Amino acid sequence: MEDKEKQIPSEDQSFEKMLEAYEQKEAREIQVGDRVSCKVLSIGRESVFVDIGAIIDGVVEKAELLDEDGKLTCKEGDVLDLYVVSVGESEVRLSRAMSGTGGLRALEDAFENEVPVEGRVTGRCKGGYDVTVMQKRAFCPGSQMDLKYAEDPEQYVGKTFRFLLTQFEQDGRNIVLSRRRLLEKELEKMRGEFLSKIEKDMVIEGTVTRLVSFGAFVEVFPGIEGLVHVSELSWSRVSNPEKILHIGQNVKVKILAVERDKGNGKVKISLSIKDVSPDPWENIGAFVREGQVVDGEVTRCVSFGAFVEVVPGVEGLVHISEMSYIKRVLKPEELVKVGDRVRVMVKEIDKENRRLSLSMKDVEGDPWSDILQRYHEGEVVEGRLEKKEKFGFFVSIEPGVTGLVPRVKLEGSPYGAELEKLKEGNVLRVTIESINQAEKKMTLAPAPGGEEGDWESYSPSDSSFGSLGEKLRQAMDKKKRET
Repeated sequence: MEDKEKQIPSEDQSFEKMLEAYEQKEAREIQVGDRVSCKVLSIGRESVFVDIGAIIDGVVEKAELLDEDGKLTCKEGDVLDLYVVSVGESEVRLSRAMSGTGGLRALEDAFENEVPVEGRVTGRCKGGYDVTVMQKRAFCPGSQMDLKYAEDPEQYVGKTFRFLLTQFEQDGRNIVLSRRRLLEKELEKMRGEFLSKIEKDMVIEGTVTRLVSFGAFVEVFPGIEGLVHVSELSWSRVSNPEKILHIGQNVKVKILAVERDKGNGKVKISLSIKDVSPDPWENIGAFVREGQVVDGEVTRCVSFGAFVEVVPGVEGLVHISEMSYIKRVLKPEELVKVGDRVRVMVKEIDKENRRLSLSMKDVEGDPWSDILQRYHEGEVVEGRLEKKEKFGFFVSIEPGVTGLVPRVKLEGSPYGAELEKLKEGNVLRVTIESINQAEKKMTLAPAPGGEEGDWESYSPSDSSFGSLGEKLRQAMDKKKRET
């Protein structure tokens, strides 16, 4: 029972609310020239009555609210934006703009109170346009006819627009108008309404107005721009915004942040184009899978490997150790450069950390995979001296297959002294002593060049050692003949 009594307002409470509402209306000051939003209360034969939020109602001529076909453009409950033309004790006269025959006093009031007037553009003249306002001749400079430059200046002639009076001199013999100032005032109000409504995560449309190295500026409302940072242009890595956008292009953008500077009133808007489209990492399994061979584009080369984009917005790393079986790679640039198209195998997908491990060499194939079918222990083969180390010689048997001739094998060989004179790149014969397929290791030993120990076989014919070997052979033959 007590709860129900609390829910029923007392007469005193109702009176207080009514008094508060009355005082709020009374406190509102309406002045000539104000632009007010008002709700249509009723429609009479010649007038439309509106609520302007004051004690007295507003009245606007019904004729002002008719379209070209003579039909009323509003109904009860609609909200209209009108200008205060006069304020009396019993009513406030409103208008879309002052028009009609009027008189000098009406024009002077419009000038002093910045009330718009309707005028018909009758023709072009030097520097602008002739305009008839309340049967008076007025002038509108060409620069004040619109917000932007008009490609066809004749498009305004014969049409009726609203203007603001910027000069009223010599008893109305010098009247200067500006449509642009009125459009700017209206646009400024619309900008304020737009800024009051936008918020983070909203998706809106805009037009690209400028392209710079760090991103793109997008106009989201006339006179209001936001920045799309280069990192927010696409899920793919973008180095030059001009490669994916052009000025005048219409784009959808997501609002990342709206920062308002209370000091100067400026607003900074951060936007994103990429966030309007799905994140490719969210559904990475639909694009690639582990073990799959795909084509990609090299986007970056770093000391430890190369990054390859396999799906727009999805990059993977080819580690330097995964670049080739047949060549020892010291720098990625030895095999690839930015912009190259390469085939890679997807080795591992780490969706949580957004990482993709790729391999170029696994696409080529591992030459060690069938090494035991192609070579056997005890076999003598030719190889090329790849590198000389203190502990022995690395000899390449074929691309991707390298064996080691240990130092102890060199020192114990009858050809050791001559082998030491070989240079990297020289060809020599070796015996395969052991093959470890799992660890990709092969142990080699020097093999004789022929029955007579043909030293020439240990060096290419164009090497300096080849000439020396020939001289040694000739000297040994001469010694045999003398004996």
